[in-house]
Amino acid sequence: MEEFEASASAKKTKTIYISTVFGIAMVLLMVGLLGLLLVDANNISRYVKENIVLNIFVDDAAHETDVLQLQKQLDANVMVKQTQYVSKELAARNLQKDLGEDFVKFLGYNPLSQSLDIYLKADYANNKDIEKFKAELLKNPLVKEVKYQQSLVDRMNENVKAISLIILTFAGIFVILSVALINNTIRLAIYSQRFLIKSMQLVGATKGFIRKPFLLYGIWHGLLGGLIAVILLIGTLYVAYQNIPELVFLQNYTEFGIVFLGVVGLGIFISGFSTFLAVNKFLRLKIYDLYR
Repeated sequence: MEEFEASASAKKTKTIYISTVFGIAMVLLMVGLLGLLLVDANNISRYVKENIVLNIFVDDAAHETDVLQLQKQLDANVMVKQTQYVSKELAARNLQKDLGEDFVKFLGYNPLSQSLDIYLKADYANNKDIEKFKAELLKNPLVKEVKYQQSLVDRMNENVKAISLIILTFAGIFVILSVALINNTIRLAIYSQRFLIKSMQLVGATKGFIRKPFLLYGIWHGLLGGLIAVILLIGTLYVAYQNIPELVFLQNYTEFGIVFLGVVGLGIFISGFSTFLAVNKFLRLKIYDLYR
């Protein structure tokens, strides 16, 4: 009979621990998805900013070698991500595609100027820095005109700030909820062991001796839950990239690695800390309070 009860108790404990691990994993999965959303939102913002084009139109009398020399100087600028030289012929072909007809043949000459398309780094894609950069460019005698969509830049930066604030707010709320959920899961698991804790205490075991195995289990459960969450996150990313190939430009393995490590670390910390608090609570309880 005693062996049966011991076996039933062991099975019950094992079931509780398994459910605890998967409970932690599901919560960490949601935290990880939110982390990936933040990373992707930042990458999308950077991608959009770095695709804003400044069109630099050079003097009609400028030689191509002089324009290419200017391009080299711009490539060395700390604000510039990349440049593209657009010759008169290339500009004409691009406009012909847009218009659907050969305007050069109709006019008898090519009225377009050679130009440089400038793509700035994301940190400098704002009107203040662009206007400063534009003023410097116009000092060059080769540069005839600099054009960009100023209203688009303003609207884009405003939208990015608003979206970032909303996502960060939700992230903060969700992290708090996640901590509360994992804490409750751990406390319920420790609650089932309250009589064992009190029995060990009654036979003379110190608080540190009693607390140690529970803390080790708590850390182990947090680690397992974090690893399960990471595996599920990798699977989610794989499915997403298979179904939406356009998301490939968002891939950043370094940032993904930071998110995965953060998920595992958060699982270990919350699980270990919650276990510490829960065990301490039952260590302080009187015997008659265990039945409440």
